[in-house]
Amino acid sequence: MIFRSPYEDVAIPEVSLPEFVLADAHGRGDKAALIDGPTGRTVTYAGLSGGVRALAAGLAQRGFGKGDAFAIHSPNIPEYALAFHGIAAAGGIITTMNPLYTKDELAFQLEHSKARYLLTIPQFLETSQAAAEASGVEEVFVFGEADGVTPFASLLAPGEEPPVVNFSPRVDLVVLPYSSGTTGFPKGVMLTHHNLVSNVVQAGVVQGVDEWDVVIGVLPFFHIYGMTVIMNLAIHRGATIVTMPRFDLQQFLELIQDHKVTRAYVVPPIALALAKHPMVADYDLSSLTMMMSGAAPLGASLSKECAERVGCTVLQGYGLTETSPVTHVNPETAEGNRPGSIGFPIPNTECKVVDPASGKDLGPGETGEVWIRGPQVMKGYLENDVATRATVDGEGWLHSGDLGYVDDDGYFFLVDRLKELIKYKGFQVPPAELEAVLVTHPAVTDAAVIPSPDEEAGEVPKAFVVLSEEVPLEDIQAFVAERVAPHKKIRLIEQVDEIPKSASGKILRRVLVEKERAGA
Repeated sequence: MIFRSPYEDVAIPEVSLPEFVLADAHGRGDKAALIDGPTGRTVTYAGLSGGVRALAAGLAQRGFGKGDAFAIHSPNIPEYALAFHGIAAAGGIITTMNPLYTKDELAFQLEHSKARYLLTIPQFLETSQAAAEASGVEEVFVFGEADGVTPFASLLAPGEEPPVVNFSPRVDLVVLPYSSGTTGFPKGVMLTHHNLVSNVVQAGVVQGVDEWDVVIGVLPFFHIYGMTVIMNLAIHRGATIVTMPRFDLQQFLELIQDHKVTRAYVVPPIALALAKHPMVADYDLSSLTMMMSGAAPLGASLSKECAERVGCTVLQGYGLTETSPVTHVNPETAEGNRPGSIGFPIPNTECKVVDPASGKDLGPGETGEVWIRGPQVMKGYLENDVATRATVDGEGWLHSGDLGYVDDDGYFFLVDRLKELIKYKGFQVPPAELEAVLVTHPAVTDAAVIPSPDEEAGEVPKAFVVLSEEVPLEDIQAFVAERVAPHKKIRLIEQVDEIPKSASGKILRRVLVEKERAGA
């Protein structure tokens, strides 16, 4: 059974990503496009538009052109958007890199993506240069200045005409982020101009970003969520983005208050902090009209708690790197938003729920793997046909690896990752469901659940919890037991100082699993 978006399909322009996103930028003149939160340094829309043209011209003069790869290894700063779209306007492919990567992780991505150039910041230079030397990168550039490295500003050729690039939007790649996908090893996700233009158009139908909005740019632009939903959608709509190089709760709250931020795109750990941390009460967050959480499941109870504390609507959306990323979003209206749900499929998007064992299509209320089809689905994984065929089938359906169901009203709900389910005496136990219950306990500020081997049951749920006050761990187990079926009870529990998470906010359960195995 195919579930379609309740929204009408929309037309997708056949243009390059920078042409689409920056179509009205020059005409917005001195309006702030991006503001550096810590320093207040501002890039105007006219400055962004002119800088993109100058960078494209400068790159062309260096012989960099269509199909060449350029790596960006940087936190969120205003110039990130200028570099991103300048490279794209020259016909290049941007491979975006996690600022927390080690030298070896960077070197792998640089070599695999065949990046010619690397752009970084002075603070990352030692690691970046070592990785560049190990992978054959031609030259390293730096935002600002650093000894022995070419400044980014020298790449710009103001007043020169940018190259005329003959784009084929459905064929030509524009970004190459790396994702583990449904398996553990990083893979280059080939996203075309058409993929990203499509997703900005699709997301824009359900996300009412407008030119009077101020958006907090806390989610990393290297990650597809921050790249599409914050950087590209907000710039396309003429909003102002206040960037943060990394998440710091106090600075996050100060920037919302001082810049009167209207829209916040977050991940569950930030929602958790907003719901529970006492510091939140010291700041005026009344300018916020909407907060959307993505990248990992957000439980209904936490969503409601956060909304009540902050005083604005808290929505949940869903997507994958392989879908550019957005596939589902809740409506922004209070009556349309359904806490705990990822919402409806966005325009031009079809979904199925499929039994992983039999391959049978399932109906409302039945749990299976969520499959997605639409113009935002990736071209494939770079140089990995086997993984591509395992993820996108011959009919264009992307197999998400996520278990979920759709209710009678068409709202989708996620249960957990297909490969992370705990098998307790033959019963399936979703870790995310237990984590959502755990964080509703007054003393639990964060939690993660993993499978722990058990001779009798096969696996039992084990919880790791971060506590704000000392309470007997048995009390927390009892708290969960009162709220779940008997087979989902927490059988083991351990207090820890922090829960390991990725830069996008996903719980790194494999780190806890490895720790558990090492301890055993």
